[in-house]
Amino acid sequence: MADQRKTGGSNNNLIKELVGWVLLFIIIWGAYSLFTQPAAPATQLSYTEFVAKVRAGEVKEVSFTISDVVQTGTGTLKDGTKFTTIAPLYDASLYPLLVEKGVQGDFSKVQTSIWVTLLLDILPYVIIIGLWLFMMQRMQGGQNNQVFGFGKSRAQLFMDNRPRVTFKDVAGLDEAKEETGELIEYLKNPKKFSAMGAKIPKGALLVGPPGCGKTLLARAISGEAKVPFFNVSGSEFVEMFVGVGASRVRDLFTQAKQYAPCIVFIDEIDAVGRHRGAGIGGGNDEREQTLNQLLVEMDGFDANRGIIVLAATNRPDVLDPALLRPGRFDRRIVVDLPDAKGREEILKVHASGKPFAPEVRFDTIAKETAGFTGADLENLLNESALLAVRRGKTTITMDEVEEAIDKVIAGPQKKSRVISEDERRRIAYHEAGHAVVGKALASKEEVHRISIVSRGMALGFTLQLPTEDRYMRTRDELLREVAGLLGGSASEKLFLGSISTGPSNDLERATDIVHRMIRAYGMSDKLGPLTYGKSSDLVFLGKELSEERNYSEATAEEIDAEARRLVEEQYQRATEVLEANRDALEHLVALLLEKETLQGAELDEALSPVKDQTGESGDLPTPVAPPQAGPTVGVQPAS
Repeated sequence: MADQRKTGGSNNNLIKELVGWVLLFIIIWGAYSLFTQPAAPATQLSYTEFVAKVRAGEVKEVSFTISDVVQTGTGTLKDGTKFTTIAPLYDASLYPLLVEKGVQGDFSKVQTSIWVTLLLDILPYVIIIGLWLFMMQRMQGGQNNQVFGFGKSRAQLFMDNRPRVTFKDVAGLDEAKEETGELIEYLKNPKKFSAMGAKIPKGALLVGPPGCGKTLLARAISGEAKVPFFNVSGSEFVEMFVGVGASRVRDLFTQAKQYAPCIVFIDEIDAVGRHRGAGIGGGNDEREQTLNQLLVEMDGFDANRGIIVLAATNRPDVLDPALLRPGRFDRRIVVDLPDAKGREEILKVHASGKPFAPEVRFDTIAKETAGFTGADLENLLNESALLAVRRGKTTITMDEVEEAIDKVIAGPQKKSRVISEDERRRIAYHEAGHAVVGKALASKEEVHRISIVSRGMALGFTLQLPTEDRYMRTRDELLREVAGLLGGSASEKLFLGSISTGPSNDLERATDIVHRMIRAYGMSDKLGPLTYGKSSDLVFLGKELSEERNYSEATAEEIDAEARRLVEEQYQRATEVLEANRDALEHLVALLLEKETLQGAELDEALSPVKDQTGESGDLPTPVAPPQAGPTVGVQPAS
């Protein structure tokens, strides 16, 4: 198409245009400067003073320039002083006097047009203003060839240069790809659906945590459908000027109708689609106008127009209900954290082009990376490759992968951090306490790695990984997790006689778990199967200014007392486990002080004497969603 706009090469065209304008400006300015050399500072003489100096023989040379309105003389006195003077247009005695006194110079009448003078004076300013207008045009929607195009859509249009991504490049999202398959089929053959009287969804909302592949899936849909693809971020609709966002929405959908069938993808739609009236003082008028225009445009499509609107967000709870109703975003597609099989497939996709050693098993890596997103896995393999290059290797081995996992979870090694021997010993007891309690109580999680090497903000860490993907947790499992978190503090107290600032993060996480058990999951026998209060996350959504409490002060005291009781019980439980496994813990501490990091068969052998104490403690309510996904890492922040 003649009017097809391609993003590829647009930057090069802009650079070429800028270079051309700059060169033109330099040439014109050079020419102007060449012909209009600035005169040296000169003394201004009145005509009477000038004639007097001529009569006295003090004038060396002078020349006159006569225009239509004035006669200007410039010259030099015999003492070297430059001067200027304004003479009458007609003075018959002037020129004979100059000749009589031997004044040198050009006495001819040179006619200079006033229009030429004005042109030379204003031409540089015209060029500067033109260049500024050109830059404003490019910055404010120059692709539309309109100066000050604030209201023009900034969406990128991909056609022949559409993303070369297909479903083969998207791993671990089988259900999401199946849900979007109908959209692709409709774009390829809309008549098949029209013949059956079926209406394809006008919009699909991709929902999921950050880094799970929402944007990648949208690009793959475009690559599979092979139709024009409009890509825009939700934040690009919002401007400081009222009405600009609504204008950009109108322009976007006007363009989409011209290229139908096509896909319009709005990334991070929560930037413009939040609840109306949710802000302080009733909301943001500009943002709400933009949202209202978006609602109108989506309603305005014909049933079989061939325009599919895709949007992505990781905050579906903040979107306006009017945006989510049928007829706008009819379908919600969940792009969730990948399971073990999905992680393995993602790893294989990102491993393409990287020289991995034969011993590297992606199924093993997938088991060690529970809770990782697709972006995390891509970063993991990239860090592995960087480590291999740093070590001068030609292939990526399992050592680099294990090191990269620790780096992604806990941060890079702090090789420059100097830790005293007493602190190393305390860290070893702390991490050994986590490992022993975790081994004794966590039947469905295994201790994978222990390290007293400083990483990021952690002085040491214990990595526990689930043996299988978990989507629910029981009451007893949560209590055992609390006991494992308290194992480090209990170990310091039991073997060193005091605790340090190290367990602060452990205590925070343990307290959070028991409060969720009591207030959100109804797992307290004393307070019963009720929920207390609303999530404090509401504060950050702009819906509420503070947490809503639906319980009394007396109930709040009971909640605090119950939380304290549960934490103290699990602390005592961890202490009993450590006392029953003194010898195993002391042996583990000695190994940590010697080798600093333990994993694999060596770690399994060191923990083999630990007694299994996974007996259930109390009744087991209905399984509930865990408070936190991903691997359990015991960290010890620096004080």
